[in-house]
Amino acid sequence: MRSLRHFAGGVGFFFQGVGWVARNPRWWLFGLIPALIAFALYLAALIFLGNQAGDLAGFLTPFADGWAEGWRTFFRATVGVMLFLGGLALAVVTFTAVTLLIGEPFYEKLSAKVDELPGAVEQPWWRTLPRSIKDSLVTLGYVLMFSIPLFALGFVPVLGQTVVPVLGAMVSGFFLTVELTTLAMERRGLPRKERFALLRANKAPALGFGVAVFLLFLIPLVAVFAMPAAVAGAALMVRVRLAPGQAAPPTLPPGQAPPTLPPGQAPPAPGPGQAPFAPGPRQDPSAPVRRQSPPPPVHRRDQ
Repeated sequence: MRSLRHFAGGVGFFFQGVGWVARNPRWWLFGLIPALIAFALYLAALIFLGNQAGDLAGFLTPFADGWAEGWRTFFRATVGVMLFLGGLALAVVTFTAVTLLIGEPFYEKLSAKVDELPGAVEQPWWRTLPRSIKDSLVTLGYVLMFSIPLFALGFVPVLGQTVVPVLGAMVSGFFLTVELTTLAMERRGLPRKERFALLRANKAPALGFGVAVFLLFLIPLVAVFAMPAAVAGAALMVRVRLAPGQAAPPTLPPGQAPPTLPPGQAPPAPGPGQAPFAPGPRQDPSAPVRRQSPPPPVHRRDQ
């Protein structure tokens, strides 16, 4: 029951994002710009795939050339439909990542507006873009690692029409959450491995949020209009559920470098009887300081 409640809570964060953009329509229109650009690119690619699916199916199935015409046509038509559906599923899975890459400066500002983090210093988008591309490619690799076997299992009777779609929605939803929460987590200085670990530890809300977004993104045009709400909801989920109280990493003023020792100078050596410095457990500053009494004098006997 607790997992179901957390799953429903993850779904609720998406609707909180919808409410936020409804109260801030200017930011919703601002977030539509990259989503419209990505939608136009994907639409063109899917139209091209639909027109070429028959030829591509024939190229991939040369072994069917000697079959009877009826069976060959039926088989290749089925392969063409599966190729188009596979392309559509890949488009749904990668739409968020591509839209976030295209709209990096847009969604960075939108996420920061939703998640106003004290002390956070926003980096220019051209500095964060290479890291975002690398993280998106790593995430895409994980998606394909799960999606390709699920695509093959989709041809299995009964299993492919019942269990596989549910697993596919869960896998795609989880990685959609990974992509959408990246902006808010990076603002807290969390690297990719820590972000994955945090989402795995909060799997139920992460799945609830991502599965809701994934199912909505399956509806044509909904992905475009819901993208700003998804970014806003992800920022709210990170602030309230995933990393509450997580502060921004300490930053230095622009142009100021961290202090360093002069060239050639080594750290001070420990004095006689002192061990090299090693960080120990933090003590309560209000606790009284315990002074260590000196050792008793050693009397030497003359021989």
